[in-house]
Amino acid sequence: MLKQNLVLIGNGMAGVRTLEELLKLDADRYNITVFGEEPYGNYNRIMLSPVLASEKTVDEIMLNDLQWYEDNNITLHTDKKVTKIQRKEQVVTTDCGMSVPYDRLIIATGSTPFMLPIPGANKEGVIGFRDIKDVNTMMAATKKYEHAVVIGGGLLGLEAANGLMKQGMTVSVVHLGASLMDRQLDTPAATMLRKSLEERGMNFLMEHSSAEVLGGERVTGLRFNDDTEVKADLLVMAVGIKPSIALAQSAGLHCERGLIVDDTMQTYDPKIYAVGECAQHRGIAYGLVAPLWDQAKVCANHLAEMGIARYLGTVTSTKLKVTGIDLFSAGDFVGNDNSEEIVFQDVSAGVYKKVVLENNIIKGAVMYGDTADGGWFFQMIKDEMDVSEFRDTLIFGQAAGSSDTDPLERIAAMPDDAEICGCNGVSKCTIVNEIKAKGLTTLAEVQAHTKASASCGSCTGLVESVIAFATGAELAAPKAKPVCGCTDANHEEVRQGIVNMQLTTMKAVREQFNWTNPDGCASCRPALNYYLLCAFPLTYQDDPQSRFVNERVHGNIQKDGTYSVVPRMFGGLCTAQNLRDIADISDKFKVPEMKVTGGQRIDLFGIKKEELPAIWHDLSEAGFVSGHAYAKGLRTVKTCIGKRWCRVGTQDSTGLGVKLEELTWGSWMPHKFKIAVSGCPRNCAEATIKDFGIICVDSGYELHVAGNGGITVRVTDFLCKVETEEEVIEYCAAFTQFYREDAHYLERTAPWVERIGLERVKEALETAEQRETLAERFAISQKNAQIDPWKERAKGVEALEFAPIKVSALGELV
Repeated sequence: MLKQNLVLIGNGMAGVRTLEELLKLDADRYNITVFGEEPYGNYNRIMLSPVLASEKTVDEIMLNDLQWYEDNNITLHTDKKVTKIQRKEQVVTTDCGMSVPYDRLIIATGSTPFMLPIPGANKEGVIGFRDIKDVNTMMAATKKYEHAVVIGGGLLGLEAANGLMKQGMTVSVVHLGASLMDRQLDTPAATMLRKSLEERGMNFLMEHSSAEVLGGERVTGLRFNDDTEVKADLLVMAVGIKPSIALAQSAGLHCERGLIVDDTMQTYDPKIYAVGECAQHRGIAYGLVAPLWDQAKVCANHLAEMGIARYLGTVTSTKLKVTGIDLFSAGDFVGNDNSEEIVFQDVSAGVYKKVVLENNIIKGAVMYGDTADGGWFFQMIKDEMDVSEFRDTLIFGQAAGSSDTDPLERIAAMPDDAEICGCNGVSKCTIVNEIKAKGLTTLAEVQAHTKASASCGSCTGLVESVIAFATGAELAAPKAKPVCGCTDANHEEVRQGIVNMQLTTMKAVREQFNWTNPDGCASCRPALNYYLLCAFPLTYQDDPQSRFVNERVHGNIQKDGTYSVVPRMFGGLCTAQNLRDIADISDKFKVPEMKVTGGQRIDLFGIKKEELPAIWHDLSEAGFVSGHAYAKGLRTVKTCIGKRWCRVGTQDSTGLGVKLEELTWGSWMPHKFKIAVSGCPRNCAEATIKDFGIICVDSGYELHVAGNGGITVRVTDFLCKVETEEEVIEYCAAFTQFYREDAHYLERTAPWVERIGLERVKEALETAEQRETLAERFAISQKNAQIDPWKERAKGVEALEFAPIKVSALGELV
């Protein structure tokens, strides 16, 4: 049979996937020619973010290299743009004058980034985030410039911001809405995501509307509609995409938002098909991978003239990672007047789940932090399953109500048609059958033969469990999460290695544990800096560039780019002179607003960055030190007045609070740390939701640990009861040091204690000798920790770098 000519315009994921499916059905039907505008083979656009973050290389995200085209007798023309389709003659023409005839044509031109039509948008340094060229441009900018602004708080914008931050830039994300990722997350999940990203150093300017790009030939900043501005050496627009349909329109094909196709993926011209982001089917232009793969299968079926497949649309789910945080959403997770919600939330553990039901049928779900049951929920959404019988345990996942949560038995319990890989629509039985038929044993082999886990990678753990189930192999115990994408080593391995091998510099740690990025990234540098500071408190030189911006400048950055400054008030006590000094300083610097905080301090808002050294100089001269409201360390010691004035107070809670704050202030820790002392069981200081809390009673002091306030409250665990203030102080120092030495960086005491168990904490503090040893190490660490960085360095903006200058000998335990 004489071969027909098939031309594919667009060398992207959807178009080439269509060719892959076609080759499976009928490899000899067509002479195939592919035109691509980029100088590469077919690569995974989903993985551009890891390339920007230096977690992967371009070679590693290639789906089909140049050799694949040769092996399948496909003619590939790279760096060539098709500019004309002559439908009557059935010929396509490129920008270099090349013409190629076709019998069948696939248009898979994808989409282009939407660029805001604001003045200055054409300046150098203003780009989208769509292809390898954009990544290369951003990577080059990180070598020369410092400040990046990303417009768009969706998935793409956050991934771009994360990558630029990992390359060392200071990044601000501008978002028009009030919540991040508002198409994939509801408000509580978005709030948790924003908080987590802010803790990693990402800045957000929410509900800001961009008005003008500032600068000459190159961007220098961005102005908003309210006339505020933000500095920008690089401006990335990630505000959405639009289907690339100009070529189709010029050929007279019917287009609306996208190129209109029917259920066979044909356009109004029966010889021309369209797939991917440029196509519009039943009013929808899809931007997710799973619908594109479904379209590719249908299109290939008709190109092979089998004529039995129909594309009826795709029920979509989103399972993805945003800077290491697992997210899942599917269906209608917002709900309506007729729906009900079942919600589980544990802020300390970083977990949020919501299921929306109508008449006991799941309509939608959203998950943050723990997405293991995402596929199970999605299958029930598609099947419209009635969940009445297990509604009470539904939110706790597939294993709820069963004492057996073994991963292999969970796989065994799944139905054969359970979807394992959402991106590629691969079911459990497909993977199992391929494994048994072809003797597959590795993840790479399963990816190659089934495409499962070959796109976004979020289902990799599940696919590995299916492999173990199908082959009868032992399922390896899950490895603790690595410190970051630069290394496979986890926090425990790194902390132990630093101590056991006496690794005294970040460079030595990175070399020992084979860091892929020799300079580290924004995630691992603060962690390593803390671990080294904790291990070698008297010899390690703190690295200011490995701290978040708030710690570097000793102030909390606010939504308008100014900072708030919080002087410390030990135990909440102050004098009339203290208040006069703060008032005078406020007048001098024209502070627009002051507020008494929940931590018994006064917060001064609206301070410009360049004013920080001077205002801290004046506060220091008046006897104030930083309240460390920004620190991964002690924030506050909240107290009630106790028996000094209160008629029901049992002990001097304020005096004890002052002693504890003098003991612990300035100490760097894995995360923020709060203490409270309540003078009686009425607990006015809320000691039972603090990291270390004391309840005073007539006979002594009850000690509590690992509490947490916030959206979801975790009440403390009772540690023990002691009789004297000296014992309270010793226990506080010992517990604090054990937490400092054992927890992972950015792990609060609540999830830390839940992870290791309260019994281990009690064992570590069991004897007086153990407590004394830990307390002594804490006292040593405080010799370089309790600092006033402005006392001797308030001479200019250069003073905004952290400097360990000792100004107090506080820290003695008795």
